[in-house]
This record gives sequence, C-alpha cells and structure tokens, in this order.
Amino acid sequence: MGLYGRWIKRSVDVALASAGLAAAAPVLGAVAAAVAVKLGRPVFFRQRRAGRDGVPFEIIKFRTMTDERGPDGELLPDHVRLTPFGKWLRSTSLDELPELLNILRGDMSLVGPRPLHVRYVPRYNDRQQRRHDVRPGLTGLAQVRGRNSLGWPERLEQDVRYTESLSLRLDLQIVLETVLVTLRRDGISEEGQATMTEFMGEASPPAQAA
Repeated sequence: MGLYGRWIKRSVDVALASAGLAAAAPVLGAVAAAVAVKLGRPVFFRQRRAGRDGVPFEIIKFRTMTDERGPDGELLPDHVRLTPFGKWLRSTSLDELPELLNILRGDMSLVGPRPLHVRYVPRYNDRQQRRHDVRPGLTGLAQVRGRNSLGWPERLEQDVRYTESLSLRLDLQIVLETVLVTLRRDGISEEGQATMTEFMGEASPPAQAA
C-alpha cells in the first residue's frame, strides 16, 4: 500500500474533514432544518455498512426518504418514499455531508470505494472482496466513472482498481472529477430505478495464472 496509504492519506483525511465541517457548518444546519420540516425527525439516516477489512460501522447521512410502510408493516419501495426534496438532496450530494464525521472517526476516508450494506459482504467474489483493503470513501473511482448508473460488476471492478492503484495523484484526480460530476449531477440513480438495485452476488471469476 506504500507510505501514502499507511500514514499520509489518514492525515490528509483528518485535515480536510475538519476544515470541511467548519466551512460547511451553516449548510449542515440549514439542510438539517429543511429535512426536519420536509421529512420529519430524525434528520439523519444511520445504517450499518462494511468498512475496512469488512468491519461494520454506522454511516451517517441526511435522510432523503420517508418512513412510509404498507399494510404489512414493511417499508414501501424506494421510488414511493423518495420525495422530490430527497431527490434534490441526492442530486446535489448534500445528503452525504454528515459522512465527514465518519471520516474524522476513522470509519471512512475522503476517497475510496463507497461503503455498502454489510449484507453484501458474503456475496462478493474473491476479487471484489479486495474493495475492503482500504477505508471506504465519501467519493471514489466508481463515482466519477458513472456513479449509480454503472452496473454492479463494473462498479465493483472500479473499486478494486482503486485499491490496486492507490496514490495521492489518483485521489486528487478523483476529488477534482467529483466536483465536476456533482455539478453536472451525473449518474444519481440506476436507469429506471429510484436509487440502485440490490447486489445479489455472482460467481467468482476463474483464477488467473501468475
């Protein structure tokens, strides 16, 4: 992983996340108030995600969906619960700002594979498991190569390629491209879906000769 992956990357994460929280404090307050009015409380969405080495942690985001349930008590589909306000939050990536707290706590990095639900961990093949070699990120290579518009195999492959090519130069490139992707609001959801379909796993690829 090299010196950058072991020490420098974490120092950069702490410095930028601290500065980001200080600079974004007014925005965080305004979004929290808007979520409380539009969607009710709690204003934060918390969920267990898989971190480095697959260790679970609790991610913190702003809520973008209601808690509407059907007669059976189960949550309604995403496209029903995702409000226009929630769609706007997602398109601007403002819902992701609280994850700066996850970065300060050491759960996440500024750049890395996006943290996915813990239930996906046993579904990855051997190569896909390598996405857990590094801390998950607020943004990553898959996010600037298509975000949620990518199919699962390609998205997870981009994550692994990131772990194989980890460097300060690559992180800076991803941060710059993230700004452009966010401004263009590209790849917010999978085509024909409100968000992203669930990853159900696939067979491991054949082992390659060394």
